[in-house]
Amino acid sequence: MAQQDLNFHHLRYFWLTAREGGVTAAATVAEVGQPVVSAQIRRLEEFFDAKLFEKDGRTVKLTELGRVVYEYADDIFRMGGELVAAVRDGRTPARPARVTVGVADVVPKLVVYKLLEPVYALPEPVHLVCVEDRPEKLLSDLAAHAVDLVLIDSPVTGGPRVKVYTHTLGECGVTVFAAEPLAAKLQKGFPKSLHRVPFLLPTSDSTLRRTLDQWFAEVGVRPDVRGEFADSALLKVFGQAGRGAFALPSVVSEEVRGRYGVVAVGAAGGARVRFNVITAERKLTHPAVLAIRDAARGELFAAG
Repeated sequence: MAQQDLNFHHLRYFWLTAREGGVTAAATVAEVGQPVVSAQIRRLEEFFDAKLFEKDGRTVKLTELGRVVYEYADDIFRMGGELVAAVRDGRTPARPARVTVGVADVVPKLVVYKLLEPVYALPEPVHLVCVEDRPEKLLSDLAAHAVDLVLIDSPVTGGPRVKVYTHTLGECGVTVFAAEPLAAKLQKGFPKSLHRVPFLLPTSDSTLRRTLDQWFAEVGVRPDVRGEFADSALLKVFGQAGRGAFALPSVVSEEVRGRYGVVAVGAAGGARVRFNVITAERKLTHPAVLAIRDAARGELFAAG
C-alpha cells in the first residue's frame, strides 16, 4: 500500500492547539467545536503513530516529538502566510533566516545577550529563537534537530547518542560585585575581606559555582552564603538590593555596574569561566553561528 501523505488540515489544528495553549483556545481561533480539533489531532497522532501531546495537570504539553513537529509546522504555516501576502500584494516579502539557539539555564543572561548580539549585525535579517533549558535536555533537542546550536558553560560529558561537537568561544575571569556600602567595606583587604560576609551564589550545577567554590578554598575564605540562584538575573536583583556580594564573568562587568548600580569589588584572581557552542556539525557553516563565534573570539573574549 502506498504511504499516506501528511494531511495539512490535521497539522493545522495541532499547530493551533500548541500555539494557543490548548484545545479550547484552538477551537475558538478556528471557529469550530472542540471535538473537531481533538479528532484532527488524533488523526495526526495516528499518522505518526506517536503521541504529540501529554497531559500536564489540567492542561496539555508537547511531547519530545510534538516539539519537533511544532517547529516544522510553525515554519510551514508562517511561510504559507507569507506566500499569500506575496501573491495578494504583488510583492515578495523578505523572509528572515531562522536560527534556534538552546541556552543552558546556568549561563548568565547578560553573557547570552553579548554572545548573540552579533547576529543582528548580519547583512541579511535573522529570526532568532531562544530556548532555555537544562544542558542535557538541550543536547537531546540538538540531536533531534529541534535547536541549531547550544550555548553552554561546560564541556559535554555525555548526552545524546549522536555525535556533537564543541566549539570554544572563549574564556574570561570572574569579578565580585556588591552594592554600596557593602562594596566599600569589602574592597579593603580583598579577597580575605569576603570571609563570613553575606554572599549570593549560583546553584551547584553551574560551572561558575564550582569555579567560585574552588577559588574560595584557594584564598582561604568561607563566605556566609545567603542565597543560591538558578536564575542569574534574580541573583543580580538580590545583589542590587544589598543582600550579599555576588560574582559574575568579568566580560559583563560594565553592563552589571551600569544596569544594577553595583560596584566591582575585585577580580577573583585565577578563577576562569569558559563558554562553548555545541553543534551537530564539525564544521560551522551557518552565517549566524559563524558570526557568534567570530565576534566572541575576535572581540568579546579577546582580552581574556
